[in-house]
Amino acid sequence: MVKADGRKEPFAREKVVVSALKAGAPLEEARAIGEAVERDAYDGMPAADIRQRVLSHLRDRNPEWEENWLMYDRAVKRREVLAAR
Repeated sequence: MVKADGRKEPFAREKVVVSALKAGAPLEEARAIGEAVERDAYDGMPAADIRQRVLSHLRDRNPEWEENWLMYDRAVKRREVLAAR
């Protein structure tokens, strides 16, 4: 995965799982989202693409989870988040 600042780091499914849990997904759903995103991830994939895939999976399963994630991102990370709808 390539971060916005150009740093590279390996894909970490657990980061996706934890994010989905914080958004309100039950553990099994969070794990399923992590596995689905991991299947699509590739070396050098931009972090923004991974983020969009996570948001898409959250939205497909429960739109409220996506909204929870976006609110967290705005409040804690203090960045403007635009979801691809």
